[in-house]
Amino acid sequence: MLSLDQVTQDTAGLVVKASSHWRKDQKACWRRAAEKETLPQAKWAMDNFLRNAEAADFHHSALCDDTGTPHPFLEIGDQAVLPPGFFPAMEAGIRQGLNAVPTRPMGVRGNELERISQRKGLYDEPGMLMPAPTQIRRMSGTKLRLTVLMLGGGPEIRSKTQPIFHMHSLDHVIDEMIEWAKPQVAALGCQPCTLSFGLGRTACEASSLSLEAMKDGRYDIQSEIEKRITDTVNATGIGPIGLGGSTSVLATFIKIGNMRASGFRVVSMRPNCCMEIRKSTCEWETV
Repeated sequence: MLSLDQVTQDTAGLVVKASSHWRKDQKACWRRAAEKETLPQAKWAMDNFLRNAEAADFHHSALCDDTGTPHPFLEIGDQAVLPPGFFPAMEAGIRQGLNAVPTRPMGVRGNELERISQRKGLYDEPGMLMPAPTQIRRMSGTKLRLTVLMLGGGPEIRSKTQPIFHMHSLDHVIDEMIEWAKPQVAALGCQPCTLSFGLGRTACEASSLSLEAMKDGRYDIQSEIEKRITDTVNATGIGPIGLGGSTSVLATFIKIGNMRASGFRVVSMRPNCCMEIRKSTCEWETV
């Protein structure tokens, strides 16, 4: 039986790992991209990003000064038994993990109105940064699978969610998505990025699907459409930190949901910065 202590301990480990480690497919993608750069300044930037990631990995320290907000993504097996108190135990683990990295203190004090203006200042403890609402999905089996994503603030400034009128054409929708991406990637400032897109029926659904795309995406697996978007934005020559070069986007992740009869598709785009996508996953058997 899954214990709450195990949930807390493992969740804390997820926060530390997501904050400080790139996964194997991500590292391999970065190395391939760095090797292909021919402009000296672009190669310099890519090599320095890789050294930064290696140092964070070695010291279990934050990949970026913007240590991000934890976004839990929980998948529950159809036959899984969720122990009573699971969510408080998970949230306690997130708090422990934020303190263990440690992340940057970014939790805002005050009631809901005071937090908007930040008039009460910040908590000193990193762990007081509350996680985003937990996303929940079904899966088969008896296990629980938790993924923690650490999402920074810079990409949010360049994110976009709105309808695209589909014109009964997949190419039209993809071309619109590419046109969204080009100026936002150029303005991001911390390229190369990873683009994530969610396509759904409402803004809430599309945003949720964009997060799911980040959760499921792999840098060594790109669909034809994902590669098309990546290659087209890379052809603009924005390059690492805007210095020019062939790598403005490392990969594109897309999650397409159900559609309804209408003239539009709601699309949510997030240009994840050079240190993202920061995520880590664990599984628990529950029976």
